[in-house]
Amino acid sequence: MAHEVAHHHGEHEVSIWPLPVGISILLVPISITAYFAWKNPLLALILGGIAAVLAIIGMAGWANEFFSHHEDVGYGNIGIYLFILSEIIIFGTIFAAFWTARAIHSEQWVSQWIPAAMNLKMPIILTLILWASSFTIWKAEEAIHHDNRGKAVIFLLATMFLGLLFTVLHVLEWKHLWHEGFTISANMYGTGFYALTGIHTSHVIVGLIMQAYVLVFTLAGKITSQKMTIFKTTSAYWHFVDVMWLLVASTAYLVGGLKI
Repeated sequence: MAHEVAHHHGEHEVSIWPLPVGISILLVPISITAYFAWKNPLLALILGGIAAVLAIIGMAGWANEFFSHHEDVGYGNIGIYLFILSEIIIFGTIFAAFWTARAIHSEQWVSQWIPAAMNLKMPIILTLILWASSFTIWKAEEAIHHDNRGKAVIFLLATMFLGLLFTVLHVLEWKHLWHEGFTISANMYGTGFYALTGIHTSHVIVGLIMQAYVLVFTLAGKITSQKMTIFKTTSAYWHFVDVMWLLVASTAYLVGGLKI
């Protein structure tokens, strides 16, 4: 039995499927660069298509391998926490740049760079939405822990709806501010504002994709109380996104938007 468990660990940890997924992720920014910087839409389309195919093949193979085991093996929980740590470092560098610029250019920042269209009510609304989504995904995880698949699906769908609502409202806010002249190149505040909120929203979108992935396999009956590592890691990532929003919002709107 011990030999069998060791064999499963080795088989799972040397999986080939993360490779095509990783290559697909690498090709996405290259395809974007090809379109916008190299002015080559055909190359961008080809690279984007290859990325999509590799992502689908890799995720399908990875899922098939993962759910072929009766119990979870490997280091999924540790992996997501290490990944979150790396994300904190990424956000930290942007925070440091934003705060430094705010301190060095404080007089010009307050007198010229803060747009009149900045609405401090919006981050409050967005914060309440994400707080609610943290509650719903926690309830979904709790439900699957008790093998209540129907309840888990309902709360997971609620989480996805709230995440999508957050994204739509945020994009509409960007559109409004952009129309009022507060663009990413308007000044240092604009650059920092869109960098922080844009990167955070990209993480929200990644979280929604992860939830959709979990939803499919929950509906298929593959995720159970004995096999819910992927559910736990998705939930942990979403809680990280929600907590990080508090720092992003306080920095982008309060530190950046208050005229003091």
